[in-house]
Formats: sequence, C-alpha cells, structure tokens
Amino acid sequence: MAAALALSRQGIRITLLEQSAEIGEIGAGIQLGPNAFAAMDALGVGENARRRAVFTERLVMMDAVDGAEVATFEVGEAFRQRFGNPYAVIHRADIHLSLYEAVRESPLITFHTSVHAVDVEQDGRSATVIDRAGRRYTGDAVIGCDGVKSVIRDKLVGDRPRVSGHVVYRAVVPVDEMPEDLRWNAPAVWAGPNCHLVHYPLRGGQQYNLVVTFHSREEETWGVREGSQEEVLSYFTGICERPRSLLDKPTSWKRWSTADRDPIETWSQGRITLLGDSAHPMLQYLAQGACMAIEDAVTLGEAIRHCEGDLDAAFGLYQRSRATRTARVVLSAREMGRIYHAKGIERHVRNALWQGRPAERFYDALEWLYGWRAEDCLAP
Repeated sequence: MAAALALSRQGIRITLLEQSAEIGEIGAGIQLGPNAFAAMDALGVGENARRRAVFTERLVMMDAVDGAEVATFEVGEAFRQRFGNPYAVIHRADIHLSLYEAVRESPLITFHTSVHAVDVEQDGRSATVIDRAGRRYTGDAVIGCDGVKSVIRDKLVGDRPRVSGHVVYRAVVPVDEMPEDLRWNAPAVWAGPNCHLVHYPLRGGQQYNLVVTFHSREEETWGVREGSQEEVLSYFTGICERPRSLLDKPTSWKRWSTADRDPIETWSQGRITLLGDSAHPMLQYLAQGACMAIEDAVTLGEAIRHCEGDLDAAFGLYQRSRATRTARVVLSAREMGRIYHAKGIERHVRNALWQGRPAERFYDALEWLYGWRAEDCLAP
C-alpha cells in the first residue's frame, strides 16, 4: 500500500494485488522509529498514524536474570529535536488502516483482494502477475512486495530463506491484566539467556503488546501457527519472577518461526523490482521491518520522479539507494539478537557496556538509522 501511494503521487496508475480476502485485524504491535514517520509524512499519511500511535517516553532494557536495569534510552523532546520525529508504538492493524484510508481515496489505485500470486512474466515492455486462479494482471512493471516467501523473488533471485531457529510468540493483553508496576509507557526488553521478552502499550494504553522470543530446541521451518503457554514457559526457566509473571497473562498465542535472507545487491531485473521483506527480510531485533518497507516505497517513488518515468533507470537508482542501507539493517538485526540473548560472561560484558551510557551516545550510534530523510533518500 505504501508503494502504491508513493507511485500514485507521481501520477502513475496502480493495480494493487492483495493475497488476503480483506484488510482487517491482523497481528499485534509494531514499533515506529522517527525514520518511519519521515517516510509516512512523505506519503501524506503521517498524521493518520500519529492519531493511532502511542508516543513512548523511553526505551528500556532490563536484565531478565536478576531484574536489574541495563539501560534507559530517552525518546522525549531531546530525541525528537535530534531526529525530527518521535518514537512510537502502534497496533499493526492501525498502521495498515492509516495507509488503507489514503489508498481508498486515490482514484489512481485499483485494489484487488484474494489474489495469490504464483508466477510473474515480463518482456521488454510489460510485466504480468499470474495468480492461483489463472488470472493475469499486466502493467508496465511489477513491484513484488510479497514477503519473506516471495514468489517474485524466487523468479528473480532463486535463493532460499534463512531460518533463524528463533521463535517469536505474540499476544495482546488488556491493560487491566497487566501488572501495575509494569504499565510503562515504553518498549521494554527483558533480556535473558537465549530468550527475551518485550512489552509496550497500544491503543491509548488500553492494551499491552507482549512478545516473547527464544532459541528453539526443534528443527524449525518458517511459518506461523498456534502455540502453547506450556512451550513458552519451558524456555523461560532461567529468568526472575517479575518478567516471568507476564507469561501467565495471554489467553491465546500466535507462534512465528522467524527467518531472514542474506542481503543481495541486485533485486531489480528488467520490468520487475522488489520491495520490503521481498527485497530484504530481516529479524525483528531492530524493530525496523515495517520502517524499511515504507522507506523503500518513498525511495522508489522519488527514483521514478528523478528519472522522469524511465522505469529501467528508476529501478536501478532505487536499488542502489537501498541495497547497502537495508543490508546494514539485516546484519545489525542479527547481531542485536545475539546481544539480547547473551549469557554467561557475555551477558556481563553487555550490561557493563550499556549501563550508565548517556542518551547522546545512543543518539550518535543510531544517527545512521533514525536520521533518514525523504529529501535526500536517493543515492549520490
């Protein structure tokens, strides 16, 4: 949807193909860094998202073994002054809705649901998506935004997802069931050995997003299914009671076996290019998957504007502008997962490096990530 909006702002007609039968309630919470708000503002949907977001006061890391605070990273006024935008959390359905409202208003976007793409073709003048029902959708180009298991990427690149072995459970808990002493206006990470737990408020603080991650004992394959509290509890035996008490709160759990892919330099070929998780699927440890996809959309639109509609040139410029940055995020997310899950002496090293660090040092370290701006998003 973000890509459709970016291109429609260049006067381009878009046929938007969605696999789901409808745009509805899905998933749980996501985090939005200031770079995401910069990108959404460029698409004209920043205020839509701000109305539905919870603006956090700080980011917190706690040691789940002994309950000590490792680091606090203020994201108040000084943070906003530095990066030009806030840090916020939002329900996934609310960010979808913020984009969907703008999509519905555009006369240039035609939206089809229940389209399960199975193949893509191209010649020198056009590209075509074929769906499971045999229907064909032809345009001047195809932008593949079909996720970690991208059919479009398989046709262009042919590589395989890298299953991480890390399993993520996500749930939403009503505020009344959240312990009062943990109702923080902050994304909080409880970092434990080979596991961690995250919580933060959603929807005006009426709900809390709860996410737990662990290194699986099983041979994992990428996918989503129903999980069980018993499995979660079996991986969180080495943590203190305060975070562990949260594991009794959800009444239902969704289980994600996560995967990313090794970064690539080339994700455009002729009249086809990739965007978001199709181009650079990443683990969740930097909370940047959605942010990178929306940045991609803005950059693609800017590349087409800069190249005056020459799609071959625009796809090349878009790719050059995004490949290194997104690769850095993919690799940094992997490393952050290792840091979160440190054990033994490495846990003590992590805590010693971060405890007492002033906010300005965190800001400096994240300038490359949060300092993104739409006006200078194209490669020099």
